[in-house]
Amino acid sequence: MPKVQYLAQRTAENEAQTILLDYIQFEKRFRQGYMMSAPQVYISGLVFAPQDSIISRHYRPKFQNLIQASGALDAVWPPSETLVIYVPGDVSSVAFSPDGSHIVSGSSDGTVCLWDAKTGQQVGEALVGHTDYVHSVAFSPDGSHIVSGSSDGTVRLWDAKTRQQVGEALVGHTGSVQSVAFSPDGSHIVSGCGDKTVRLWDAKTGQQVGEALVGHTNYVRSVAFSPDGSHIVSGSEDKTVCLWDAKTGQQVGKALVGHTRYVQSVAFSPDGRHIVSGSDDGTVRLWDAKTGQQVGEALVGHTDYVGSVAFSPDGSHIVSGSDDKTVCLWDAKTGQQVGEALVGHTHYVGSVAFSPDGSHIVSGSADKTVRLWDAKTGQQVGKALGGHTRYVWSVAFSPDGSHIVSGSTDKTVRLWDAKTGQQVGKALVGHTDYVGSVAFSPDGSHIVSGSDDQTVRLWDAKTGQQVGEALVGHTNYVHSVAFSPDGSHIVSGSEDKTVCLWDAKTGQQVGKALVGHTHYVQSVAFSPDGSHIVSGSADQTVCLWDAKTGQQVGKALVGHTNGVHSVAFSPDGSHIVSGSVDKTVCLWDAKTRQQVGKALVGHTHYVHSVAFSPDGSHIVSGSDDKTVRLWDAKTGQQFGEALVGHTNFVRSVAFSPDGSHIVSGSDDKTVRLWDAKTGQQVGKALVGHTHYVQSVAFSPDGSHIVSGSGDKTVGLWDIQTRQQVGNAFVHHTDYDPSGQLPKSPSDVMSPIKFSVCTGWFQTWQDQSHVLWVPYAFHHHAFHYPPCHMIFCAQPQIQLKFNNAALGPSWAMIQN
Repeated sequence: MPKVQYLAQRTAENEAQTILLDYIQFEKRFRQGYMMSAPQVYISGLVFAPQDSIISRHYRPKFQNLIQASGALDAVWPPSETLVIYVPGDVSSVAFSPDGSHIVSGSSDGTVCLWDAKTGQQVGEALVGHTDYVHSVAFSPDGSHIVSGSSDGTVRLWDAKTRQQVGEALVGHTGSVQSVAFSPDGSHIVSGCGDKTVRLWDAKTGQQVGEALVGHTNYVRSVAFSPDGSHIVSGSEDKTVCLWDAKTGQQVGKALVGHTRYVQSVAFSPDGRHIVSGSDDGTVRLWDAKTGQQVGEALVGHTDYVGSVAFSPDGSHIVSGSDDKTVCLWDAKTGQQVGEALVGHTHYVGSVAFSPDGSHIVSGSADKTVRLWDAKTGQQVGKALGGHTRYVWSVAFSPDGSHIVSGSTDKTVRLWDAKTGQQVGKALVGHTDYVGSVAFSPDGSHIVSGSDDQTVRLWDAKTGQQVGEALVGHTNYVHSVAFSPDGSHIVSGSEDKTVCLWDAKTGQQVGKALVGHTHYVQSVAFSPDGSHIVSGSADQTVCLWDAKTGQQVGKALVGHTNGVHSVAFSPDGSHIVSGSVDKTVCLWDAKTRQQVGKALVGHTHYVHSVAFSPDGSHIVSGSDDKTVRLWDAKTGQQFGEALVGHTNFVRSVAFSPDGSHIVSGSDDKTVRLWDAKTGQQVGKALVGHTHYVQSVAFSPDGSHIVSGSGDKTVGLWDIQTRQQVGNAFVHHTDYDPSGQLPKSPSDVMSPIKFSVCTGWFQTWQDQSHVLWVPYAFHHHAFHYPPCHMIFCAQPQIQLKFNNAALGPSWAMIQN
């Protein structure tokens, strides 16, 4: 496989390369299945391979007795989560260009290679000049140059565009150069060497600056500049970390001692306050750059040498690569490992780095590959799609409490009678992709919906008919929609980084899109008087906008250190509250746009939902730490203890209209009611959903709670009895969970089960393999009706087994 991929990368763009790349994609998707059961090459491979792939087009017509698939299948190969680049030699070092578009790698064959970070294709020929192993590579801050250090004892500078060497090699070291780095302004280069010294070079002239920095008693494995360029840090085989003054070349304080074996890698945090180091003792350690003291305990998780460490651009995370063949992600504050180790390399990982935006991690290994990983931690927030034929993303009551509206990934909006639980009329159909947000107009006459189809749509709440054409203007998913208090306008926030304002009567966009955010807009809301709009974004900021002029009011509200998930105005419009992935809640003065006091700290995981109490005196927040917390809006102090009861992430919180109670919905499949004064749970959890609860809200009179869940239902609950009112609101999906699947056309039906952990459909009776489902489809929800087909409900895929050759008869699949 590596040889095939390397050949594909080096082959000219012709039919042969296309066929090789198609094979590589097929092998990556189906290898796990056919390694366990060879027939799955046909049974699974020709079912789940994209219909327009070369393999599918060529072989599918020759095999008529296969499972027939239709629905949400791939037409072409999707981009992989892990990009694998094969290099003809051990990869010792990798680095992203500042704009993230390219990757540079240094190899044991003495070459430096440049790669396109999106396609994985090599850019031009290898950079040749070193005569031995290239240990370290780095881009200049402006991306115009590359520096490399080698066992040939030299440091070389390259032009990133022309890929030509700039001037002569930088000579001075008397041993193998193990590490190189540019200063933040690009004017200088630092290098660490096996001659036990650190040297500083002028990047323009190539001349050594001053004398060598002497202090280590063994090889210097790693060097780095502080963010302001004033200091240099070095890690050595003498088991220590040393800090140096970049101007004077003098050592600052004593060596940082704690590791029990060689220090292989060091790096500064983006704010320069901390240093991270990785060692052959298998640990990662964090140090205070001022005091030289170790911060907390060693980060333990790797089972072999740690060869490379790096901070994320925002300093919140640390990544490490190890000889145990894994890449690990760590929370820089708590020192805890985030999720499982990233597994894929088949040999030691010598180099790791974050992309400039922190969204990806790149790793280089002795298995001769460079791999690109998605750096997002935790699970994607699965919007509860529901009561439809897929999950429910959003639910809301009409102002008079008589109806409920829900939006779903089945691309529809549905209206329900709050008393009977019956769907009112037909589904509101028009969107062509997931519906992520819905809201009633203040008078209850209309419903607005926002969708992944990039449109906003307006509906008549009585007739269910779409009003006018879709509101078109966004160029990416619409995440949040809201009506102005007087119902005259609609605001929408999108992944295209903009906020749009619409005239609710004409459906026309009012002015140009509100531009200011640099990342997804996650949440939008009007001020109580309708004069302003607030937006929260993944760019870590909150922005305030003038609803009339569309102009941003002042600068963005900066304080969060990660994406903002939720924003809301206080009832009097004087304050704004925001909840963030950085685990904090922030309060802002809407007039001065200044943060009020310090961030509200208490949650130990992402904050997903925030809301003000009706009188504005308190704020409630729900978090992935499984708790609900109540805060005093004036003092910023937590009010009492955390509301504990949920056993999984809390996705949504809301106050009752009179402020006496709080409702919360969680991934533990329950809805819980809390006394806002005492913080005590009121009665037992409201149980009925069979999947996570994504959205909760009170009816206007406070008598009922509505919830939307991943079980595809909308639940209505009586506050007094805490009982579910009638059956869950379910759109017709009458599947029989005891469904059966034939092992072969002539066999009797045999009950089967699906394991999302292994990807296998197996018979209950003897656990024999029937069908392997590739990882790309594991997120689908499988149902087994009493017929020869399976429906995968998110999104839907229909598999027909009528004439399929399975089990002992699998060889009959060919014509």
